[in-house]
Amino acid sequence: MEVKRFQLTRHEDERGWFAELIRASVLPKPIKQANLSRSRQGVIRGLHYHERGQDDLFVCLDGMVRVVVLDRESGEVFTEDIGDDNPVALYITGTNAHGYEALTDCVFMYLVTEEYDPANPDEHGVPWDDERVRHLWSTTSPILSARDTLS
Repeated sequence: MEVKRFQLTRHEDERGWFAELIRASVLPKPIKQANLSRSRQGVIRGLHYHERGQDDLFVCLDGMVRVVVLDRESGEVFTEDIGDDNPVALYITGTNAHGYEALTDCVFMYLVTEEYDPANPDEHGVPWDDERVRHLWSTTSPILSARDTLS
């Protein structure tokens, strides 16, 4: 499983800070859509994967999240807490199941390599409590959407 990790450098002064999120030239595929979500602490979003190969670049803009990635074929897992205390962007290939847990209230951005098509969505799920990943979350009773409760 390959997850590309990009350290974000914050340049701080009396006004606050500035950070470059990503340079398109270092990504394997071009970004076609940007998405933003706000989550309350305890929310788990995912795990989802894309059979047609949509890749995601994950960035936590405010707060902290735990990113979990599962290689569905090998069972290999990756996890990292990103956000305020660890400013990192993670590039995840879409065939790997991926999601995140809001460790705090957070604002989360994901840049994707395919535009979402509601008439033909390429979103498939792996249960958040799948035996290969359930031990990676900090909570055993997450806040879930109806879609994420389905096995």
